[in-house]
Amino acid sequence: MDFGNRFHSFDEFHLDSKCLVDPNQLLVGPKIGEGAHAKVYEGNVFRYKNQNVAIKIVHRGETPEEIAKREGRFAREVAMLSRVQHKNLVKFIGACKEPVMVIVTELLLGGTLRKYLLNMRPNCLDRRVAVSFALDIARAMECLHSHGIIHRDLKPENLLLTEDHRTVKLADFGLAREESLTEMMTAETGTYRWMAPELYSTVTLRQGEKKHYNHKVDAYSFAIVLWELMHNKMPFEGMSNLQAAYAAAFKNVRPSADDLPEEVALILTSCWNEDPNARPNFTQIIQMLLHYLSTIAPLEPAIPPRIFTRENSILPPESPGTSSLMAKKDSTGETPRTPMENKPRSFFFCLDQCY
Repeated sequence: MDFGNRFHSFDEFHLDSKCLVDPNQLLVGPKIGEGAHAKVYEGNVFRYKNQNVAIKIVHRGETPEEIAKREGRFAREVAMLSRVQHKNLVKFIGACKEPVMVIVTELLLGGTLRKYLLNMRPNCLDRRVAVSFALDIARAMECLHSHGIIHRDLKPENLLLTEDHRTVKLADFGLAREESLTEMMTAETGTYRWMAPELYSTVTLRQGEKKHYNHKVDAYSFAIVLWELMHNKMPFEGMSNLQAAYAAAFKNVRPSADDLPEEVALILTSCWNEDPNARPNFTQIIQMLLHYLSTIAPLEPAIPPRIFTRENSILPPESPGTSSLMAKKDSTGETPRTPMENKPRSFFFCLDQCY
């Protein structure tokens, strides 16, 4: 589905009044995440029943080129978040453009899928739990694709868990865009280890090169995430991100699916097929996952202990996503269930420390 361009520049982008958040109504608490171009804070919105939220503050950049690029990315992210709603997509609450670019979403207390899996190692997820998580992700992607949106950065860092660790929600639309059948799109978009081979140049890995590709890039990324859910290991282990990208793009190397049930192996191999047109869509993926799930004996999901530490994690430059919207942790590593313990500061006062 092609929705075309909804705006041509940041100046033409206007927030719907229903999406607009008054900066004076925001209280900003401790920083809980940081990416290459944005910082995420725990916060509170007065008009939103004093509910704790995640506040993403986007840095505009220094040069005119940086400013234009980040303003465009912010505009696209807000437009898509405000337009698409699904139980497996992080809930959008509002945004503002001035005095800085801010996106407010629900605060998910279960942390990222990456942290959840790391805390379980060397153990693996029960397969029913792994497939249940995969279904949540596939349903979120099916919703996006039905609205003509490609995510382009599907990975465990951009998947968040609810507090009970039973539901996964997709976050961070910073690299998402509307699919066009005619427009060339930026290559080298996403995170190398999870990036579809067609996103690379056939000659070199030049960042910013324009190429034709479609929503099937997300099916490839989904396959790598599903492989992680089944094995709880880093895909392409032993390789750097760039080595993994080169091996996948130019040598058709994939993680091994030999030790997995036939039905799961089929899903993986079809989703990471070198030919994008041979990959299934997410409606088909959901049906395959449901069929496999029906063959597994029901087991009570094992919820691992919370072994979180307070942190301000910094993502590498190649991973501009800031969906590490983890809950604030106390000194015991547990998630407080009461409102923010530290008295929040006013939004404008906080800006002095932010930028």
